[in-house]
Amino acid sequence: MREIISIHIGQAGIQVGNSCWELYCLEHGIQPDGMMPSDNSDAAANDAFSTFFSETGSGHYVPRALFVDLEPSVIDEVRSGSYRQLFHPEQLISGKEDAANNFARGHYTVGKEVEELCLNRIRKIADNCTGLQGFLIFNAAGGGTGSGLGSLLLERLSVDYGKKSKLGFIIYPSPQTNLVPYPRIHFMLSSYAPVISSVKAYHEQLSVPEITRAVFEPSSMMVKCDPRHGKYMACCLMYRGDVVPKDVNVAVSNIKTKRQVQFVDWCPTGFKCGINYQAPTVVPGGDLAKVNRAVCMISNNTAVAEVFSRIDHKFDLMYSKRAFVHWYVGEGMEEGEFSEAREDLAALEKDYDEVGEDGVDEEVEDY
Repeated sequence: MREIISIHIGQAGIQVGNSCWELYCLEHGIQPDGMMPSDNSDAAANDAFSTFFSETGSGHYVPRALFVDLEPSVIDEVRSGSYRQLFHPEQLISGKEDAANNFARGHYTVGKEVEELCLNRIRKIADNCTGLQGFLIFNAAGGGTGSGLGSLLLERLSVDYGKKSKLGFIIYPSPQTNLVPYPRIHFMLSSYAPVISSVKAYHEQLSVPEITRAVFEPSSMMVKCDPRHGKYMACCLMYRGDVVPKDVNVAVSNIKTKRQVQFVDWCPTGFKCGINYQAPTVVPGGDLAKVNRAVCMISNNTAVAEVFSRIDHKFDLMYSKRAFVHWYVGEGMEEGEFSEAREDLAALEKDYDEVGEDGVDEEVEDY
């Protein structure tokens, strides 16, 4: 079995994780206490969910997950929530002192104190896997724990599990929020359609061509940037529900024919598509409507440089006045690291710009 370990770091990572595991349980028919109903024997026989869950001797299904935060309040919500019996207590790690939205505290001082404990817990979960595939990391780029402790654990995972895949779901702050940047290397854009309320869904058709067209719109993007300002290097569409390959082929052909999506010159205009025939699951009482079909897109688009550009601009404004720098230097961070991070981010932004400039004079895009 190809197991995957999920690591949820900081307030944002834990809150996203809490919702994720609730959804996983709803999709696989697992109860909040980790038990599988006796009438769901077909699902139990299909052990596909062993990728995310391990089964105990008593028949409980336990998430292959670690939740960690430097202060207890958010994890206490998990410990006292409706899914409290689902998680192994040892896999919920909380400290006594938060990172105070300070990267340096999360990376150099307070975060260091729980580093070994986290790695030991991860090692214990990994030892219970027969064929570990990799890690899913949920954290935020802002704040202190998600960014500081998150990058610290990633550094250690790269050493201890160098050949394993590591996929990060990083939450960016809104454009109105100030943050001190610490760059990553790989940035994908994710989008989802339809994002629609129950009231509106009743009056919408939501056909395969419609949701395919919608998933390329800026309003469907999970990060604030306009993909029409950039070029695609790769594009993966994952459909769920009442979808047949013929409809997908027609929808993708329409996108190509109308030239609504622009690819870089050196990459063929290929779309990787997948279909899961199980209808999308929604959380009871949630904001999203229950629909018959949905699509999620993961893409590599040069427009992500818009995000870096915003970070650059806000960082320059704050750093020119040395705003808050003393809080970071006081926790052991060197001032030179700010300049290095700024240069790394500028280089990353330039790389994306250069990719997008190839053949820009040869193609004119109409929207």
